[in-house]
Formats: sequence, structure tokens, C-alpha cells
Amino acid sequence: MPQPKFTIVDYRIDTPVMVNSQPKVHLTAISKALPINGKPEPVLSSIDLVANIGEFVSIIGPSGCGKSTLLNIIAGLDEADEGTVDLGEISPNDRLGNVGYMQQKDLLLPWRTVLDNAILGLELLGIHRKEAQKKAGTLIETFGLNGFEDQYPFRLSGGMRQRAAFLRTMLLDQELVLLDEPFGALDALTRAQMQRWLLKLWESWGKTILLITHDVDEAILLSDRIYVLTARPGRVKAAIKVDILRPRDLRAATHADFAGLRSHLMDLLQEEPKVGYAGS
Repeated sequence: MPQPKFTIVDYRIDTPVMVNSQPKVHLTAISKALPINGKPEPVLSSIDLVANIGEFVSIIGPSGCGKSTLLNIIAGLDEADEGTVDLGEISPNDRLGNVGYMQQKDLLLPWRTVLDNAILGLELLGIHRKEAQKKAGTLIETFGLNGFEDQYPFRLSGGMRQRAAFLRTMLLDQELVLLDEPFGALDALTRAQMQRWLLKLWESWGKTILLITHDVDEAILLSDRIYVLTARPGRVKAAIKVDILRPRDLRAATHADFAGLRSHLMDLLQEEPKVGYAGS
């Protein structure tokens, strides 16, 4: 039986992952505790992570292992208790506002149309409304929102809302984009459609993307590399290179290599959940 075409990267805290190209994200020994029931509880412990320029990297792990906290630290919404965040040309003190970040909920404002929601970030940066609308208008069709510019969020399907939120994120034109379970609330068919769409968008734009997901198949389909975290406090259990050839589509999930990697990742994720902090 042929061996699956994926590479397990041996991971040790004192041996950083070796990369062949310039890192866009380089985290070293990131640790973080959050107050739970009146006392600090470790959420992340000595996280080392690398995402190269133009790479698609996914992070998977049990609920509560600190995945969202890690993205908050990268985005500058929070600070690590220990460790360093290196985002290349972005100064550690200037992360906030210089990283694209789409969180779990679409966070569309119900009183603004699709177009007005999309340009919100640009307006907050001081860009004139008409200029922002013109910039958004050039991408409406690319994001599958043509004809919906004047609709309000309550009239949109879940997939359309996610597209609008993603357009808002990408209009800021940041080289690093963080995605926190962007398709987690969607039905299976819509999720598959959004995965295909995201792949095409990433391939054409070449951004560096860090994705949190609980969907192992999604991580394999989209990623160049997958980081597996342990239960809280989250530590890197494995960093796995996905050697399945690109371009990929949903048919890749039927291949033996895909199934072999899925099985290995599921084995890595088999841990007893810890009681307590329920955030991801």
C-alpha cells in the first residue's frame, strides 16, 4: 500500500520549525494566562509557529485550547505574557490595524447595506466615503456580491454574509489575514462552496492566511501546513506539511493521501477535554 504524501515535522520547543522562505509570521515561545474564576489560568504555553509569505496555514485543536486567543495576540488585540511576535515589516507595536482579521461572527452592522458594511474599515482609516465605495465596487463581483450592494444583512444568506465580511477584511489590503472559523456556522453545502471560493481567492491574491478551524477536512483542503494544538493550555503537538498537490478541489477528499492525513490528524486530536475555560 503506498504511503500517504504528507510530511510529519518533528516538533520540539527548543528546535524551531525550519523554513525555506521568508516568514511573514514567526511566533516564539508565546504563553498567555487569562483570569478564570478569579485566578490566572494558563491558556497558551510556549507556542512556536511560522507562516511564510503567501502561505496558507491552519491551526486545529480541541475547544478551549487558546486558538482564538493566539489570533488575538497576532492581531494586536491582546498581548502575550511571554514570548515574541515577529510579523516581518510590521512593528510589534503596530500590529493593531495592520493585520486583516475576520472573526467567527460576520459582525455586519444591521443598519448598513452590504456596500456600506464593506467600506466600514476604510472609513475608519479616514478614506473618503465615495473613494471607499469606488474601491469596494471593483471587488463586488469577485466576492460574489454583484446585485446585493444595497441589501441589508437580514436579507442575506449565511454564505453571502460571510462574503460581505470577508470583503470588508480584504479591502484593507493587508498582506496577513487571520480567519477565525469563518465558515463554522454554515451548512455543509454552503461551507463547501465557500471553501472553493476562498481557495480561488487566495490563489489569485497571494496573501498569507492563518485559519482556525475545527474541520479537519477543511484544514487539509486549504492548507500548506497544519499546526495541531493540545488541550488547554495549548501547546504545539505537531506541525504537518500538506504535500497534496495544488490546485485542489473538493474531489481531493476522495484520494487515499487525503484520507491518510485525515486519519493521522484525528489521531493527534484524540485527547480528553479539560473542564474550565470554554473559549477557542
